[in-house]
Amino acid sequence: MENVTTVNEFLLLELTSTQELQPVLFVTLLIIYMIDLFGNGSILVVVILEPRLYSPMYFFLGNLSCLDICYSSVTLPILMANLLSAHKAVSFLGCITQLHFFHFLGCTESILLAIMGFDRFVAICYPLCYTLIMNLKVCILLATVAWITSFFYALMHSVMTARLNFCHSLKLNHFFCDVKPLLDFLLFKNHTCRVFHKALSTCASHLMVVSLFYGTVGLTYIAPTSATSVIQERYVTVIHTTVTSLLNPLIYTLRNKEVKLALSRVFGRKLKLPKENHWQH
Repeated sequence: MENVTTVNEFLLLELTSTQELQPVLFVTLLIIYMIDLFGNGSILVVVILEPRLYSPMYFFLGNLSCLDICYSSVTLPILMANLLSAHKAVSFLGCITQLHFFHFLGCTESILLAIMGFDRFVAICYPLCYTLIMNLKVCILLATVAWITSFFYALMHSVMTARLNFCHSLKLNHFFCDVKPLLDFLLFKNHTCRVFHKALSTCASHLMVVSLFYGTVGLTYIAPTSATSVIQERYVTVIHTTVTSLLNPLIYTLRNKEVKLALSRVFGRKLKLPKENHWQH
């Protein structure tokens, strides 16, 4: 690429272009950040110091509070600093680091919320076995898996994004570093239409088959049962068991030039053989 350059920093988008509003936004964000730190920090300290709260629910709540403190600290301090700075920029390494921790902590919180839902499910449905199922080792294992899995998931994003070639325009259309605004330099502005068209043309046959298969399955098993739906379900089942299998080879072959040429050669050869045998006799 001719317009590829070595990137040292990115210019971040202003939260507002009105100079008078920037101090107001700074104070507002500072208050929100301090409340966040104080609230989640208080919960974390109480969960650690109070023996009566040594239970799976509060163990995961302590993890969640720690996550919320870190999660807000990834974006808010830089955002507040840029509100008071004339040069609203972040270094390349700082940008990739922020991207990594943003996805790392966000993914961890998503998994942790699912774990907390599982914990409540066990507490409600299996109250007598709750302490046996959700023992300390299981809780630590679940939390550890959430943190480690999310770390490597985010590492994949950050490493792959850092290896991209960025163009000369270094102004991010966002107030912090994330994958999508970084990809706007290279992928979405220059190649999206062509790449999307190529991908769609390549995957169109498979998407049609998947939609037909899962669409009929969904209508069969998910639709509510009623007098009329039973009859409709029969027709859908017939489509699912017969028509889907019939259409699959047609869908895959009608858009595939190589298959059509191969079919024409194979069947053309077979049709010519009887004629040649006839003339030989």
